Formats: sequence, C-alpha cells, structure tokens
Amino acid sequence: MKKRTLLAMVALTALLAACGKNEPASNTAAAPAPAPAAAAKLVVGLDDNFPPMGFRDDKNEIVGFDIDMAKEAAKRAGLEVEFKPIDWNAKEAELLGKRVDALWNGLTILEARKEKILFSDPYMVNKQIIIVKAGSPIKTKADMAGKIVGAQEGSSAVTALEKDKELSSQFKETKLYGDNIAALMDLDAGRLDTVVVDEVVGRYYVNKKPENYAVLAEDFGTEDYGVGFRKDDEATRNKINDALSAMKKDGKAAEIANKWFGADVIKH
Repeated sequence: MKKRTLLAMVALTALLAACGKNEPASNTAAAPAPAPAAAAKLVVGLDDNFPPMGFRDDKNEIVGFDIDMAKEAAKRAGLEVEFKPIDWNAKEAELLGKRVDALWNGLTILEARKEKILFSDPYMVNKQIIIVKAGSPIKTKADMAGKIVGAQEGSSAVTALEKDKELSSQFKETKLYGDNIAALMDLDAGRLDTVVVDEVVGRYYVNKKPENYAVLAEDFGTEDYGVGFRKDDEATRNKINDALSAMKKDGKAAEIANKWFGADVIKH
C-alpha cells in the first residue's frame, strides 16, 4: 500500500471516530421544558332556578349558597370550577355521561342514589316542609287528603311523598313541576292546595312574603345534603371532602351559611 493512501485512511478513521464521539452529546441535549399543565376543572351540574341554593340574579349571574360553597371548596382543592345548568330531572344521566363532574345543588343523600352516585360527607341537614296559602283550612298532614299537592319533578319532595304512600294515595292529585317557583305560583293562583318543598327553598320564599304563606308544623322528614360524584371518581370526592372538612373547622362554611340563611345550618 502506498504511504499516501495509508495516511488518507488513518485520517478518515480519525474523522469517523470524532463524529462518533459527538453523537451521544447531541442525544443527551436538554429537552425543552414541558408546558405547564392546565388547572384541573370541576364542572358542577345544577338547577339554576333553585334559590337560595343556586339561581340567577338580576344580572343573570349564577349565585347562591351552594355556589359559594362550591367556589370555596374548589379553590382549596386546587380546582377550577365551572357551573353548568342542567335538567335536574336528568341529573344522574348528566353525571354518568360525563357532561358534568359533580352534582352540587341541594342534592339529598338517598340509599337508592348511592347505587349510582358517590357522595361527599353531608354538609347540611334539610326537611321537606309543607307550604299552604295563608288562611288555608289545611293545618295538618292528614288534611292533605283529597287535595291537589305540588312538588318539583325529580326532587326529594317527590321521593318523600312516594315513601308516605298511605297519605299520598289519598291526594286528589299530585302535580309535578319543572321547578319550585312554578309550583308556588300555582299555589298563589289557587291551582294547588299545598306545595311540598325543601325547607331551605321554601323558607326563602315564605320569608319574602310571610303574609301570603303558612308552613305546617309537620313535615315529610329530614335528610342530609351532599355533593354527588361518579363512583369511579374517588380522587375528586376526597379532595372536596377535605376542603369541606376544613371549611367547617375554620368557620368559612358557617360564614357562607349566615350570609344566605342568617344562621349556621352546616352539619358539623
């Protein structure tokens, strides 16, 4: 082999070796930093005509007791919150279909609902009260026999009435409404004899026009309110549970309750 050819081969080998040494360096170069993850969002399904739990004010903004509770709890849990009005009668389908992540709007914890819904710890106690017009001859539950009774479709009032079949079977008619406001308007108009409704909602309306209504001493039982989640979403439920627990301990929940009800109605 000629000397010149040998030198050329040595030079080529050295060049290839040098290139080989540089390749790992290019592979180990720092990768660009990942974009910051967006804040997790909690989409809350609600009936936006359910004052004082959740409703629209004169600016068409969704406000209410449960709205304030959800905002505070979501903030403490590190979640962005969005409120989505839904057909409350189809609330389970909305939740299970993943169109919302939680049901938070005076949702009663019922054994039947536990089959499909994962509940938070109770945060409030409620009753199903009976409202009549002022001066009504209806003074007791027994007086409701033969009368026309109204309630919101899909509400706990309906469940309570169905549970008391001995009495409800004696009603002249049970009329169901899309919301409690419509039922109370029919009570005012004389198309209903009485309305069965959540105490938190009923008292809100009665206190606005105390001269127009009366609330019977008897009721259709007490119940606990909770937040509903999908059964496979324990992580979110636990975050909200922790936030609610902290709000009860530091007084924030009581502060929100006093704002809307003038009393601490929180279940501790």
